[in-house]
Amino acid sequence: MARRKRGFIHLYTGEGEGKTTNAFGLALRAVGHGYKVIIIQFMKGRKNIGEYKIKKRLSPEYEIHQFGRREFIDLYNPDTIDIKLAEKALAFAKEALKKKPKLLILDEINLAVAFGLLKLKDVLELLDNIPRETTVILTGRRAPKELIARADLVTEMFDRKHPMRKGVFARKGIEY
Repeated sequence: MARRKRGFIHLYTGEGEGKTTNAFGLALRAVGHGYKVIIIQFMKGRKNIGEYKIKKRLSPEYEIHQFGRREFIDLYNPDTIDIKLAEKALAFAKEALKKKPKLLILDEINLAVAFGLLKLKDVLELLDNIPRETTVILTGRRAPKELIARADLVTEMFDRKHPMRKGVFARKGIEY
């Protein structure tokens, strides 16, 4: 097998549930082996979600950083602050790669690129500089074709059935 110049890229996209959940499953697996995991959440700023609340119990191997407001973003008309927070998250990701974590999760980055909060070229540049020992996970709906092409593993989630259609909304400990 030829020696890789960069680490692996996994991409989870699609309109179905499970993109972030899949990424956090990998985070838990890596922490279980004693590896460093750094999670950067784009467009998310809610601290009452399970993956954020667990950080003290899984520290120091598990880090999670949010770059978003508590409110949902109007993706078709994002506020200037949303763009600035996404850019700040990407800059943070560049610094995080210098620590050479086993896993770097960029949660919702696909959507941030798709709606113009981040420039595609800046994300591709970040992906060009992944240390060999690091795997980067990209999550979010509407992954641009260029990110799909760059990834080593791509999984697309389909929405076939959801309890929300029967009036069951987000459940604590399951959806958040």
